[in-house]
Amino acid sequence: MRAMTRLEHRKHELTVGQLAERSGVAVSALHFYEAKGLIRSRRTAGNQRRFTRDTLRRVSFIKVSQRVGIPLADIRDALATLPEERTPTVADWARLSDLWRADLDARIRQLERLRDDLTECIGCGCLSIGKCALANPYDRLGDEGPGPRRLLVDAARPEPRRAPQGEGEDGGEGGDGASEDDCDPVSCAARS
Repeated sequence: MRAMTRLEHRKHELTVGQLAERSGVAVSALHFYEAKGLIRSRRTAGNQRRFTRDTLRRVSFIKVSQRVGIPLADIRDALATLPEERTPTVADWARLSDLWRADLDARIRQLERLRDDLTECIGCGCLSIGKCALANPYDRLGDEGPGPRRLLVDAARPEPRRAPQGEGEDGGEGGDGASEDDCDPVSCAARS
């Protein structure tokens, strides 16, 4: 195998300005990514940064991962599993995305809950809105912990129980077919 000439080597590397222009990421962000260990460069004799071409794909991966809410520490850990000095393969990226699938599914559920329940009681404990006293009497959700309990997604916390479609005020015995203890706060508030 013959060694690359200086000219050939330069064609396989990008300056920080070229990387910024091609990736759409500011030079300062690239410096930040490098400081955090997300990307690497080598230094020329004149102390200028040079990035291998596969860094472009890594920067794109970082941008997409950040956009869906993956923390930089998780992105760095994932990128650390990739081989250096070669462009990551489709299989490499598929493996990395599978690592985050459960977290992304949980985020989607959280966003759906936020969308669906935003105008109702979110379980923050304020009890200042008229419906909150009905939806979260005695701040029962506060026993689960701090914050907007109905909007937080936690694997240990079951999803709120919702009445099945078709059940309503004439759903069976007792008028609405459910007692106050076996319905979620929004459904209970709607019945009151």
